[in-house]
Amino acid sequence: MRVVFVHGACVRDGQWWWHRTAEALLKHGIGSVAPALPSCGEGDQAAGAHGPGLTEDIAAVRSELAGSDEPTVLVGHSYGGIVASEAAVGVASVHHMMFVSSYLPEPGESLSTFGAPEPPPFLDFDPEGGTFGAVPELFAETFMQDCSPELTREGATRLVRQTIAVTQQPVHQVAWHDRPTTYVVCADDRGTPAAAQREFSRRAGKVVQVQAGHHPFLSQPGTMAGILAGLV
Repeated sequence: MRVVFVHGACVRDGQWWWHRTAEALLKHGIGSVAPALPSCGEGDQAAGAHGPGLTEDIAAVRSELAGSDEPTVLVGHSYGGIVASEAAVGVASVHHMMFVSSYLPEPGESLSTFGAPEPPPFLDFDPEGGTFGAVPELFAETFMQDCSPELTREGATRLVRQTIAVTQQPVHQVAWHDRPTTYVVCADDRGTPAAAQREFSRRAGKVVQVQAGHHPFLSQPGTMAGILAGLV
């Protein structure tokens, strides 16, 4: 059994965001990977008005999933849940899906479906340049308030501008309708409020709550590894 982790919006280097839980999973004999997302500039094209979007992100994750027939738990974090939902369609090796403080879309829904009328203060949108990103000054207190100062500093160096089109591009199919699905509610999340997470979690088969902020795989890796080991 392995775990494939899909990181959230406006950051790069999913392997780093996942590394503490990856290390904890190894103690359970479980390996894991975190594919790069092209819309975050993690490829041969820059993010922007003509940059890669949701389609390319889905293709990147599907490529990783297709590269092994090992039974897989697919984990989507935040925006990564949008990507994971379609990437797993038709992939027989995905035995379970887990969504962490994540969007859980139906076909035809996109990030904009779930957005508030006004953009949140911790995100900066540049329609002319075709990108959006986290506001650096608000990043720590919004997304990593329960992480160590060292992790927070390292996380801040991995902020990127992402192709803004991903906020409007809908999924066309979803895999979670016919797969066992667990939703992890992060009760102390300041980026995606717990109330919104609980609404998404109604679509999942099982719900687990942790007292954590937006990145529990960094702040509580043992807890997250334990949840995943239980699914295996």
